[in-house]
Amino acid sequence: MSVLRTHTPYFAYNVARIRVADEDKVMSQQELTDYIMERQSSEGVWERKVSECLTSSVDENSLKEYIHRGQEFGRISFDYSDRDTVLGKLSLTAGSYLLNAGMVLFGETPYNDLQMAVFAGTDRLTFLDIQREHGTIFELVDRAEKYIFKNIRWRVEFGSLQRKEIPEIPVDAVREALINSFCHKEYGTGQNNEVSIYKDRVEIYNPGTFPAGYEPEDFISGRERPIRRNPLIAQTLYYSKNVESFGTGLKRIADACDAAGCKYKFEVLKSGFVVVFYRSDENFDTTGTDTTPVTIPVNTPDKDIRSKIVSLCLNAPQTREQLMQDCGMKNKAHFLKAYLKPMLETGELQLTVPDKPNSRNQKYIALRHTTGDEQ
Repeated sequence: MSVLRTHTPYFAYNVARIRVADEDKVMSQQELTDYIMERQSSEGVWERKVSECLTSSVDENSLKEYIHRGQEFGRISFDYSDRDTVLGKLSLTAGSYLLNAGMVLFGETPYNDLQMAVFAGTDRLTFLDIQREHGTIFELVDRAEKYIFKNIRWRVEFGSLQRKEIPEIPVDAVREALINSFCHKEYGTGQNNEVSIYKDRVEIYNPGTFPAGYEPEDFISGRERPIRRNPLIAQTLYYSKNVESFGTGLKRIADACDAAGCKYKFEVLKSGFVVVFYRSDENFDTTGTDTTPVTIPVNTPDKDIRSKIVSLCLNAPQTREQLMQDCGMKNKAHFLKAYLKPMLETGELQLTVPDKPNSRNQKYIALRHTTGDEQ
């Protein structure tokens, strides 16, 4: 039996109740779930509303790169034709206008602001740096990632063959928290996403309230099915593998931190949700390591592919076709432009026939002393 929802549910002694007429009614788990899904559905309408942003405002190069990434990971099956056709296939348009989802992903939007700051201590009284950024989801995630890794500590470990750079907070956890903060944001509220770097912790704030009646552990453990606030945005991020799979974000953060020995916490606020990464000497022991400043890795999905290429070419010379197959790539021109040419320029790779770059016998090798930060 459905409940007449003229009031918002509340919790007393861990039991969900709702005001119906002149009495308080205990809600069953199914009624609570239905309420949350209805609220979720009404919130999700925002991303499907037509914006004032024209499709012509979308940068074609960025859109092409997005399609190439989706193809390489096997999540997009069609080729790039023209801007409007591609955006239409992604269900992000209405005529010549972007839907709100398309606007925050690819267009010029007033809804995507990011505030980032480094504080002197453990509170917000004194800041050492503060920045405000504006852009698409992809742009802001990239800028936030760079900002965090620029302002936290790194150590360098030397193994028998390779040099390894390690941040005090794992890269995968930071990346996942940033993507989640934009994927589950309540757009249209006027609130900004925030990155706050303190002496003892890093906080990533998402202005999107956590589903009522649930705890982060419910989703980490897999006891509950995922609830997506912005399913169209989430789907678009999934195609490019910015989202690995639906509903696994919190678990991926927890797993990455547990593997790295980094303490973390999920905070459910009335105004939003915070992922807290603790900066601690217990987690970041520099004893016996080289603390020379290191190059900050960015665009981490691409970095993973470059790392794999280096690893393959360390073992034995590889042809371009072999590398593409092992990396799951399909677009030859993009693979050459995005990976092989830049890696030849940086010295990460070398040609086996350097005098004849287009030789049919050409292969790629990696020298052990040029591995740098690629792991």
